[in-house]
Amino acid sequence: MLMVGLTGGIGAGKSTVTAVLAEAGAVIVDADRIAREVVEPGTPGLAMLVAEFGEQILGVDGALDRAALAGLAFVDAGRTAALNAITHPLIGQRTAELFGTAPEDAIVVHDMPLLVEGGMTPGYNLVIVVDTPADIRLRRLVEQRGMPDDDARARMSRQATDEQRRAVADVLLDNSGERQVVADLTRSLVESRLLPFEHNLRTGTPVIGDRAVVPFRPEWAGEAERASARLGHVLGEVAVRIDHVGPTSVGGLDAPDIIDIQVTVRDEAGRDAALRALTAAGWVRDRSSERPLFHWCDPARPVEVSVIAEDDPEHEFSLLMSEVIADDPAAREEYAGILRRADREETRQWERARCASTRS
Repeated sequence: MLMVGLTGGIGAGKSTVTAVLAEAGAVIVDADRIAREVVEPGTPGLAMLVAEFGEQILGVDGALDRAALAGLAFVDAGRTAALNAITHPLIGQRTAELFGTAPEDAIVVHDMPLLVEGGMTPGYNLVIVVDTPADIRLRRLVEQRGMPDDDARARMSRQATDEQRRAVADVLLDNSGERQVVADLTRSLVESRLLPFEHNLRTGTPVIGDRAVVPFRPEWAGEAERASARLGHVLGEVAVRIDHVGPTSVGGLDAPDIIDIQVTVRDEAGRDAALRALTAAGWVRDRSSERPLFHWCDPARPVEVSVIAEDDPEHEFSLLMSEVIADDPAAREEYAGILRRADREETRQWERARCASTRS
């Protein structure tokens, strides 16, 4: 099962994307819809809200008057906490139920407006952001939804910024133009990435990166940060530290388009716990490697993860490499030449020798 988080600012047009994903067979779990369902008339959720805030939060039809509830629940932090204590567990339970009933080969898309604000992005295999400039979103809210300008601006200001959403996005879908354009981009994404990614996870098929050197990509740092965050989510306290290492960690260096991550654990017991956790999360172990090495399954983002104990002699030199190469132009050029020959053993030997000379 592939777990996808989908988000975007208010007015970004997520519904267009979710409609195309649903047509392609994805299971859509709509956070806003769930939030409404758990407080519908006759539900325990609505009964608890009435017990907490009073009958005045009900309309004449017995349904929740959201404006009346907001007027009582958002007057101070304590009342807001009381609201959240009721609704959040119900929403979480219903969300988990929908995740749990999805088929094993499903692409599950969690449509979550506050995905970034809630800090939940590391919990998904992939995060899609529907990216629409703020001025276009404002115009849509005012002209298409009839929302007062001040209200629209206020709602937008309470959400994450465009920059914050872009920082956590594995995929940016530009929805600043015609609907057909973003619909076509979404269909292409399904075919080229989502379906292969789901297949790879389900079958344990790793993505082995091409060792050919490509021009430096500034996006490597962000991709490594997102991969590290996902690893931190999976490993928890088992990991002492998680570092972006290897050629792509060196600013400005042409390198193979593979993100190398080193997970440091305390000891052998920590290593074994990390191996179990990574395997359970869908990472595929490379049995040809002498040391624990894992590959990810995303066809568009090769990632290799090594697991090493902090007392292992090999631990330190991987952390030193980017600093050594960045500070020595001659070493950088020599290292780049070795990378172009795509000889992993030669690369490793050179790294050991260079770091050994730096220590001495």
